[in-house]
Amino acid sequence: MQNPIDALIAEKGILLADGATGTNLFAMGLQSGEAPELWNEDAPEKIEALHQGFVDAGADIILTNSFGGTRHRLKLHNAQDRVFELNRKAAEIAGRVAAKAGRRVIVAGSVGPTGELLEPLGALTYTDAVAAFAEQMEGLKAGGAEVAWIETMSAPEEIRAAAEAAIKVGLPYTYTGSFDTAGRTMMGLAPKDIHGVVDGLGEKPLAVGANCGVGAPDILAALLDMSEARPDATIVVKGNCGIPEFRGTEVHYSGTPELMSDYVRLAVDAGARIIGGCCGTSFEHLKAMRAALDGHKTPDHRPSIDEIVARVGPLRNKPASESGAAAASSARRSRRVRG
Repeated sequence: MQNPIDALIAEKGILLADGATGTNLFAMGLQSGEAPELWNEDAPEKIEALHQGFVDAGADIILTNSFGGTRHRLKLHNAQDRVFELNRKAAEIAGRVAAKAGRRVIVAGSVGPTGELLEPLGALTYTDAVAAFAEQMEGLKAGGAEVAWIETMSAPEEIRAAAEAAIKVGLPYTYTGSFDTAGRTMMGLAPKDIHGVVDGLGEKPLAVGANCGVGAPDILAALLDMSEARPDATIVVKGNCGIPEFRGTEVHYSGTPELMSDYVRLAVDAGARIIGGCCGTSFEHLKAMRAALDGHKTPDHRPSIDEIVARVGPLRNKPASESGAAAASSARRSRRVRG
């Protein structure tokens, strides 16, 4: 399999991934409860504008509008029979934007969780999970996606099923977990253990890491654990833009461009090779992150937790913490639509 990520890292050192999908699509008119994947057919110009905004802000990697593109998620919108076509179009739209960027931009096919629990906790079998992910990835590959970007995962078994599907389809892959529950994923996976989830499969991931979660300090803490466990690994962090706050019925994120810029610098110093934003991250935030990365590509020193807290705020993700539990709950609600 080709490895576009390593090739671009060799050229640029550290890569900038894009920002939020959901936050920006809501600003374009997406309504709560709607499936953004349907806009690949119904409003492709808005999806193209989303990708164009991130490319203009300096993204090296853009993720397709396909986070909920498995049959299990699309069934909630009576679109389970449109998996291939919706995912193919998602990749084609992103590919058109990347092709006219005037520089190398990688198109990564976003693959989120099915929303189902695998056996024995739920009814979804491992074999069926592999089949569902493969069905989605076949569409992404047909549309030109270069990488399967498996993200916001909680269960190690689901990560492994998605990775096996990518190998079956013939796509290189990355995967990230969301460490939003007392420093682990909801299903108990610790950051330091992220590297071994797919041991024994035929192809290794191009990168592993973390996304979403409950803010910059916590994802940076997870990054320290991941990079300490495997200093040689290509690690991704794609953190939320601050903390979700309800204003009436709407969720807003507290992060400023300045905060996200410092998050980038700290992520470089802590060992990340791919850095981006998740929920709440706008084009303005990503532009500031690009400038911060361009001015800080060489790690300075490995930060401590105390330094992270001093620079980007307190950890929210603590065991038995009321504030951490509330933040984690809000993050989980928001990630039903990626970012």
